[in-house]
Amino acid sequence: MTDTPAESGALPVVALIGRPNVGKSTLFNQLTGTRDALVADLPGLTRDRQYGIGRLEHQRFIVVDTGGIGPDQDPDFREMTEAQATAALEEADVVVFLVDARSGLNPADQEIARRLRRQDRPVVLAVNKSEGLSAVEANADFYALGMGDPLPIAAAHNRGLVSLGERLAEHLPAFGQGEPPPPRDPGIPRICVIGRPNVGKSTLVNRLLGEERVVAADAPGATRDSVEVGFDWQGRTFRLVDTAGLRRRSKRDGIAEKFSGVKTLQAIEQSDVAIVVVDARSDIGAQDARVLGLAAAEGRSIIVAINKWDKLEEAVRKQIREELDYKLPYLDFAPVHTISALRGSGLGELMRSVVRASDSANANLTTSALTKVLEDAVRAHQPPAVHGRRIKLRYAHQGGRRPPKIVIHGNQTARVNTDYKRYLSNRFREAFDLYATPVEILFKSGDNPFEGRRNTLTPRQERKRKRQVKRFGKNK
Repeated sequence: MTDTPAESGALPVVALIGRPNVGKSTLFNQLTGTRDALVADLPGLTRDRQYGIGRLEHQRFIVVDTGGIGPDQDPDFREMTEAQATAALEEADVVVFLVDARSGLNPADQEIARRLRRQDRPVVLAVNKSEGLSAVEANADFYALGMGDPLPIAAAHNRGLVSLGERLAEHLPAFGQGEPPPPRDPGIPRICVIGRPNVGKSTLVNRLLGEERVVAADAPGATRDSVEVGFDWQGRTFRLVDTAGLRRRSKRDGIAEKFSGVKTLQAIEQSDVAIVVVDARSDIGAQDARVLGLAAAEGRSIIVAINKWDKLEEAVRKQIREELDYKLPYLDFAPVHTISALRGSGLGELMRSVVRASDSANANLTTSALTKVLEDAVRAHQPPAVHGRRIKLRYAHQGGRRPPKIVIHGNQTARVNTDYKRYLSNRFREAFDLYATPVEILFKSGDNPFEGRRNTLTPRQERKRKRQVKRFGKNK
């Protein structure tokens, strides 16, 4: 169901392994030329596998960032994080084992080295944070690991990465050679799963993928980074993005959660459809409304998934539906699905809505069809007059997608009120069946071609003007 990079066959896979806070995510970002992995001076920040396309000189490869292995990892998530790292090792063609030159050899490094020897994978031992140190000083402690000659690098300063590419090429003679694979199709829809902490986002992602792809636990904050995974459903290909839970700034626990919020906002901005997961067993609160508002403000197609719906009494279910209608009236276009991510119920209907919403977000609308809908809407309900003058709306065309943007040309369009704008938005949504998708209405008034211009008089007109000025005087 997923497009695991190791199975692509086009590029080798390089896994970054090491204990927490040795710079794996920094190296991942340098190799991929992105900021996809969270980076902070905080151990245990990364927990899930993160994939990217790495480039060194003329070489291309799939690079996998992993969570740290060792006692510095959060004990609540250590087992699951190490399972993710183990999965990365199993699909890797070569391993980059990162250690920290500043802190020296650590018992956790020795344990990781023993584990890597059992994996029977080529290993490149990279000594990170070696800036300001000679090669002898940086490498001295790490010969004891028995992993070959250590390679000093400084990922944060982009130092030693060319040598790293050469060392990788020694293990894979045909490393990244030949015709590069085609780039990822930018037309593949992106679906982000958002919501408060501990509402079941990662459980939903794992259930859709059919595997334990991201860390899911019955504790708030299990996911900290935004993790993107390929996903096929009934012949359609998507990019599924699991995000960290969003909660009020005053309740965010430390810098890691603040960074996670930024990554979640970026995921919303880059997505086509947002699945907003709500916990049926807690009140629909202000933070749920805020999360939905963020997706609506970005113009994303929105689908509300009320999770943990099973085993609820009918009276409670009725109360939840009433709360949604009362607290979120501005999201009347967003369909609501009741699901159980843990048991897998309701996910078929949810995905059918996702497909419809994705198609609607990227709909291509013709000018003639838009103008006809506009004319019908105006005929049925004229814009209100302003100071006795009627607003004229002439024609419409599409100005963008994600969400569909409709540009309407006419006179005095700046005076169109919010209610009439909402009326037009609903008419366009109904006419083109834009499911689960907001419609952005933009107005443009026609410019007066004579504004600021002065007529050029003919010689005869000029003589007549002078006679009049002489006789009657110049108008003040």
